[in-house]
Amino acid sequence: MPSNLRLQRIADRIRQDLSEMLVMGQIRDPRLTGITITDVKVDRELAYADIYVSAVEGSQRAQEILDGLQSASGFIRRTLADQIELRVFPRLRFHWDPTPERADRIERLLASLRSENSSSSEESAQGEENEND
Repeated sequence: MPSNLRLQRIADRIRQDLSEMLVMGQIRDPRLTGITITDVKVDRELAYADIYVSAVEGSQRAQEILDGLQSASGFIRRTLADQIELRVFPRLRFHWDPTPERADRIERLLASLRSENSSSSEESAQGEENEND
């Protein structure tokens, strides 16, 4: 059984090579434009590689993207197996990663809180100036 470090290296290599395949246009599926590989996790038996993807548009295209990746999974697996030397290459499973959308939502909430705090502190500062006059 491979060590955790080796599993992480394999996962990183799969993520890197798959990202390069997408950027270089080796996968010619129009459904797969503008996607990002956010994470790859390989199980301890090297039977499966869970690949997490996200897109700029958000979850609106999630099913379309996952369908595109699933239809290209044989080609992707064969290409990755040629590039990464493993005795047995894991089967690929694709999952939608909502983390970037959640992070964006949290950032927007924090920004709105900051703007509310700055506007309320400006109002209180103006109120204090008017009282001092």
